[in-house]
Amino acid sequence: MNIEEDISKIDEMNLSEIKELLDILAKKGQFPDKLIYILGKDNRVGCQRLLKTYLKQKRSLDLKLEKLEDMIEFDRNFQIQVAGIDEAGRGPLAGPVVAAAVVLDFENLDWALGINDSKQLKREERQFFYDLILEKAKYVGVGMADVALIDEINIRNATHKAMEEAVSNIVGISAKDLYLLVDGLEVPILGERHCPIVQGDAKSLSIAAASIVAKEKRDSLMEELDRFYPGYGFSKHKGYGTKEHIRALAKLGPSPVHRRSFLTNFSFKQGSLF
Repeated sequence: MNIEEDISKIDEMNLSEIKELLDILAKKGQFPDKLIYILGKDNRVGCQRLLKTYLKQKRSLDLKLEKLEDMIEFDRNFQIQVAGIDEAGRGPLAGPVVAAAVVLDFENLDWALGINDSKQLKREERQFFYDLILEKAKYVGVGMADVALIDEINIRNATHKAMEEAVSNIVGISAKDLYLLVDGLEVPILGERHCPIVQGDAKSLSIAAASIVAKEKRDSLMEELDRFYPGYGFSKHKGYGTKEHIRALAKLGPSPVHRRSFLTNFSFKQGSLF
């Protein structure tokens, strides 16, 4: 594609051809000022609509670039190799809590545009970045605390254990050579070389990457558990206390992967949940 040549022919193009050109350029992240200027002078109503959409796409890209730069700068300000740590699954009535630790290569982040707190991404976006993170990050470690441990030591302590395990599962670098950035509050089990960051998944690129890995790993596990324990809808609600889930509990009672410590306010009698 010769962009300069295509731009020079805008006046000869119909709206379908212009839309095709703009779609291609937007997907490539290209928004030439000359093209925007020419389109702005085109009097066709349809052309102005296409330009409005194109400018929205440019604004979206600009915001993503700004967000990425801010998150990179946040991590680099520590002036040491950092690992971002986050968890998924503290609130559900069923399934494990999963934690991830991610160490990024800050010399190779051209793939990271669009990474954000996993809660802000659609499932297909999380899956896309999950694969990229596993491929492009320097190191990734995953930890998990199962239902038995959650019921034994409570969800807070189990989450901390999962985070500790995620760090220990990083292969290729010692934890003592890392400074751990943790989403949320302090995690004493991680020792002195960690920094709790409230809303860290929106500030730190490393934590945001960890949030994606933890969330996608847990969602996949819940989809697998749905096949072992059908009827609860785990693949849909991922164990959270939705109305559908509560109705299934009333009908079927708790499964082996339900957190009994989370169901203490419920009583099961003759197939009903009160």
